[in-house]
Amino acid sequence: MGGVQSSAVIHFRHNTAMAIAGLIVALAAIYPAADLGWAGLPLILVPLAFAVWAWRSGTDADADGLRVRALLGSRAITWSQVAALVPDERGRVLAALTNGSAVPLTAVVVTDLPRLVAASGQPLADTDTDTDAVPAR
Repeated sequence: MGGVQSSAVIHFRHNTAMAIAGLIVALAAIYPAADLGWAGLPLILVPLAFAVWAWRSGTDADADGLRVRALLGSRAITWSQVAALVPDERGRVLAALTNGSAVPLTAVVVTDLPRLVAASGQPLADTDTDTDAVPAR
């Protein structure tokens, strides 16, 4: 019986401390929010939404492509749609797509580029000639 071979998925996520901090702030806001009635509800919901975003958002990469996760949804991008991986001025990474648009890769920073390219199954291109972009496959 032949086994199905699964490719290794590399997960890029925010620091877990962000989610925990959001939960602590939401819990700490319960008592003050109770004094305000319904007007105090945002005091609990805003840090709770931040905690969920920090826990859930990120980028998953494997040999098939990328999945960029946000608070409420996600977007799948195949490697054939990626023209280049481009660092921005803040040290984060964007996926420049073949259709001319760019997608920020949540929780991926410039130092993660070798791991991201390795997830694609392709070798890291020689970047001595072009330091602004890492070509995708």
